[in-house]
Amino acid sequence: MLERQKILRLEVLTLLRDHRKSSPKAVTCAILTVSDTRNKETDKSGKLIKSFLEKEGHAVHAYDVIPDEKADIQAYLNNYGKEVEAVIINGGTGISHRDVTIEAVKPLLEKELPGFGELFRMLSYQLDIGSASILSRAIAGVSQNRIVFAIPGSSGAVRLAMEKLILLELRHLVMEVRKDLERK
Repeated sequence: MLERQKILRLEVLTLLRDHRKSSPKAVTCAILTVSDTRNKETDKSGKLIKSFLEKEGHAVHAYDVIPDEKADIQAYLNNYGKEVEAVIINGGTGISHRDVTIEAVKPLLEKELPGFGELFRMLSYQLDIGSASILSRAIAGVSQNRIVFAIPGSSGAVRLAMEKLILLELRHLVMEVRKDLERK
């Protein structure tokens, strides 16, 4: 029985690998830092996201820093052109009164990916901040035929999200969103 499970697992991994071969080589992204205290010069986390994306061969179409204002966040998300395939938002995901990123993003998601937030919090607990991970409200989903990630603004959280989740699945996620659009 154990040998059969190993064979099935290998078959599934092979199918997944083959499936992912049709993923785009590069994804066009927008980076949005939400903060009342940072600007482009002091925004370490936005620059870190940009660095990770460019190192992986992805294009950064836009990079902005805006205040913690629900209407501003929604306006930015609604105004990215069709060329933007993914948006990575950092900041404003905590529980303070001014943290409104989740309240701004969630109503715009046509499909939520609850596994992203669950895995992010689990990894944060295990690898980074321990029980303080319960304060994170990181989410991901699909809005206007693009992938949207909302992650905490600390450099540690950005590094964790990018290395352990986002970069590993970004191409695949975009492929999945785009495949039905191409059939129309």
